[in-house]
Amino acid sequence: MPENVSFFAAMAVGFFGGVHCVGMCGGIVGALTFGLPAEKRERASRLFPYLLAYNLARITSYTVAGAIAGTIGLLGLSLVPMQQAQLVLLGIAGLFMVMMGLYVGGWWFGLTRVERFGSRLWRFIEPVGRRLMPVKTPTQAFGLGLVWGWLPCGLVYSVLIWALSAGGPLAGALLMLGFGLGTLPNLLAMGAFAGQLSAFVRRPWVRRVAGGMVIAFGVYQLLVAGARLAGG
Repeated sequence: MPENVSFFAAMAVGFFGGVHCVGMCGGIVGALTFGLPAEKRERASRLFPYLLAYNLARITSYTVAGAIAGTIGLLGLSLVPMQQAQLVLLGIAGLFMVMMGLYVGGWWFGLTRVERFGSRLWRFIEPVGRRLMPVKTPTQAFGLGLVWGWLPCGLVYSVLIWALSAGGPLAGALLMLGFGLGTLPNLLAMGAFAGQLSAFVRRPWVRRVAGGMVIAFGVYQLLVAGARLAGG
């Protein structure tokens, strides 16, 4: 998949998978928002810089993780035939995306086991974020957002596996940047309209439509990888 297509595909996955983000990160966003002084929380013009700082920092962490994954993938691909290995990794990413779509849609929750595995790393990172609370300035909010970007999340892991197959650090970073930008509308809205948005995404049809779209992207990747492997 060409890099520019991958970027926008990852953005779409982030947007539709954002239903999961609202459910998983909604409590975090709500706690951070309500932890601000009332005069900042109750005026959108004062609240927005904090929400933007949290989320831009979160996306920065995703981008760094994508560069790391792309680098690891490139080093690994140097040891085996590159094209075949990239396609295998793309297929694995597609499989993870299908599982993520089933999770988002409420049909299957096996991916929570992967998130539990990531929680081992989170135990070392989370105390850093605690030192930045309570948040009083957008700079603190940005620092806390950098930590938040490493929160265990099956959707993030799915796209990181995709980044492994991207072919290098820049391509991996761009893939995760696109994904992060795709999640931005949902999480910015969550900060400003927490109650309304949370109620909306809990509706079964919303979760099923979003889950179905993520599954469609995963199936597409599986078909592309399978067709290219079969064609040699």
